[in-house]
Amino acid sequence: MTDKAHIISYKTLLMTLLALFALTGITVGASYVDLGQLNVWVALLIASLKGTLVLLIFMHMKFEGKALRLSFISTIGFLAIMIGFTFWDIAFR
Repeated sequence: MTDKAHIISYKTLLMTLLALFALTGITVGASYVDLGQLNVWVALLIASLKGTLVLLIFMHMKFEGKALRLSFISTIGFLAIMIGFTFWDIAFR
């Protein structure tokens, strides 16, 4: 098995870190805005963006093979279905 080193430039890491800080600021700002029922969706969207950045850049998922990518996408799809069922259940109580 060959061991591949994934070298990411410091500029990319710094830009990712700054994006995460900006998204954290947006999260805090959004918590003070009353969007009604959209508050949960906005919070989930921002958290998903932050999680995606961490996964792609810091955890090197961007450089992995197709099998691992497919596994991850399947997991995200299953999670989306489960969250959808939860919201559906709450909506029709």
